[in-house]
Amino acid sequence: MQNSAFTTKKDIATEDPVSYSWLIWALSFGVWTFVALSATATMYQLYRLSGMPMKLGSTLALEFSQVLTYAPLTPFVFGFATRYPIERRNWIRRSLLYLGAGILFALAHVILRGAIYGVWDSQTHQRISIIWDAQVHHVHIRWHEFNELFIVNLVDDITGTFLPIVMIGHAISYYRRFRERELRSSQLESQLANAHLHALKSKLQPHFLFNTLHSISALMHNDVKAADMMMSRLGDLLRMSLENDSAQETTLRRELEFVNAYLQIEVIRFGDRLVTSLEVPDDMLDAEVPQLLLQPLVENAIKHGISKSSAKGKIQISTRQSNSHLELCISNSGPPLPDTSPLGWRKGFGLRATKERLETLYGADHVLEMKEKLEGGADVFVRIPFRVYTRPISYELSLETPTFTER
Repeated sequence: MQNSAFTTKKDIATEDPVSYSWLIWALSFGVWTFVALSATATMYQLYRLSGMPMKLGSTLALEFSQVLTYAPLTPFVFGFATRYPIERRNWIRRSLLYLGAGILFALAHVILRGAIYGVWDSQTHQRISIIWDAQVHHVHIRWHEFNELFIVNLVDDITGTFLPIVMIGHAISYYRRFRERELRSSQLESQLANAHLHALKSKLQPHFLFNTLHSISALMHNDVKAADMMMSRLGDLLRMSLENDSAQETTLRRELEFVNAYLQIEVIRFGDRLVTSLEVPDDMLDAEVPQLLLQPLVENAIKHGISKSSAKGKIQISTRQSNSHLELCISNSGPPLPDTSPLGWRKGFGLRATKERLETLYGADHVLEMKEKLEGGADVFVRIPFRVYTRPISYELSLETPTFTER
């Protein structure tokens, strides 16, 4: 899941209505031209086989006048069907509406066909227009021929052409609405997930802040200089935390930088009792990880490991790439954990919030588990999909002087 943007593909009609309209017209004339050519070839062969051959030009004119005249009417029928779909709540009213539209469609087709190809006049032995008198050059509707042509074509026009166009329009309309509902649902899920992530992150940030302030307060009575240094390091932590507060993901390099600043505070607190180690290949520093992933895990290791023993302890962070996944291990030495049951590690807020964030970001494609070591201490293992962070960030990684710059 990407927190920065949620991109979707809009319907072509929504993006560019003009282009969409031209596409419908082009498809209409293209399809009907193909149908007219196919019908011409078929009828020409049938006339020849029947022993009454017909000239190719005459066959072409007959079929094109019959078929291609559907082309200028199809976009209107298609638009009508997508704009006024038949639904359960209005099917009776819309059915009557479509019946009237079908009759108008047949009427328009008959007018176009009669005007272009005409009807056969037995007196002049030629084809004449049913709406135009070529001799006197004015409109003259031949009602008898018009009615006959209309009745002959009415059923075929409605059932063979109008209804299929309407069905295609309805199918596309229903698909669009399904995609819109799916899109809205995805957007809502994304918004809810992001809200959940931000809520968890907003709880994690003051969580480590309060714990650090508590450490500073305890140290203030014994070593003012060390407490002052801890305050300075805490300022570095807050600066890094606030610089990209809205982001859910960052680079492994920056996350290590943040953890380094946090570990410096703990090194001041525990002195020689705390030893830190990083084993991170350079080619993995640009890997994408959730922000504030490592800090609560390291804090937990110190709280339940290092702080429970008076002996010297070690915190080790190591990473490796396994196929298409990034694996991280936070290891600590110390006494056995007080609760190592499968659900024991979930009791702390930091670990529980980290688990919830990983589930929200990666679903089932992640692992977060804790294992006790025989020699004492525990390992926390994290496995997430390996992705390279897209925003270029450069760092100077150092435990002593953690700094970074963002380009």
